[in-house]
Amino acid sequence: MATPDFLPTSMSTLSEVMELLADRGFDHELTFSPEGKLVGNNKAYVPEDLLLIRTYRFEGISDPSDNAALYLFTDKEENIGFVVDIYGRESNFPASFADFLRNVPSI
Repeated sequence: MATPDFLPTSMSTLSEVMELLADRGFDHELTFSPEGKLVGNNKAYVPEDLLLIRTYRFEGISDPSDNAALYLFTDKEENIGFVVDIYGRESNFPASFADFLRNVPSI
């Protein structure tokens, strides 16, 4: 599957990308549950249920250690959802989230 042409390819800030995606109707945030699943779109997903279609990485202008990632996923019904993670030492997710991501197929 090729990268969908509706996705931004070069944006400078997290807020710009999220605003553009929301304008296009992609505003479904997924959350990582204590059970180790991504939850959203009225579903609980395991890695095999999803396809990672794009990862955006952002670095703070004044502090290079201020890092965030925006992950865009699609499910088998072509619903698109996103996860925002402050990654690195300050990650807002447990280590099991990284394991989850490694097991999600990507395009």
